Amino acid sequence: MPRSWSARAAEEASAAPDGLLAGLVPAGLRGGRWDPGRQGLAALATVALLAAVVAGVVLLRGRPHEVAPPVATTSSSVQASGGPELIIDVAGRVRHPGIVRLPMGARVDDAVRAAGGPLPGATYDGLNRARKLTDGEQVLVGVQPPPGSPATGGDGRVDINLADAAALDALPGIGPVLAQKIVDWRTEHGRFASIDQLREVGGIGESKFAALKNKVRT
Repeated sequence: MPRSWSARAAEEASAAPDGLLAGLVPAGLRGGRWDPGRQGLAALATVALLAAVVAGVVLLRGRPHEVAPPVATTSSSVQASGGPELIIDVAGRVRHPGIVRLPMGARVDDAVRAAGGPLPGATYDGLNRARKLTDGEQVLVGVQPPPGSPATGGDGRVDINLADAAALDALPGIGPVLAQKIVDWRTEHGRFASIDQLREVGGIGESKFAALKNKVRT
């Protein structure tokens, strides 16, 4: 029975001269096993480690990243810290008159600075810059409060919580010294809860209070 081509090819390959096969093997590997040694093994391990690191970096860079949506902000009368604000109207001879928002505990000087500071030539006469502010009040710089303003009211009475020393000085029996004492009392204790607390200001006795009580309000 005639042999197939594949059988003959296998037989010829097995009979190939040793010289031909030896030419395909590197000279350093002929006649024995290849031993890379400790240094060779260390080099191979280092190469493998570097290849693994590079592959990991490539995979991580190829992964999509989640982007957090922007946080919406809204206008509010509450600061980011959660505390309430004071809303103050600064008018008169300042660079930027108008509404300013300040943290609780702010003083008149803070409101004037928030409005850009006084104009050249403007003075703080009659204005206690150290006084603590109250929400909703008006700070007048370099001018007197006009009739009907928050410091005087539509009935002509002076608001002892908003009036500066100059407006208080205009009251009957109140001079500049006593007017400043009223302002200082406000700075130390805060707002007057009632006009009766004017009796707590040094220098205001019963007779002065009787003359004032119908001309002031809180």
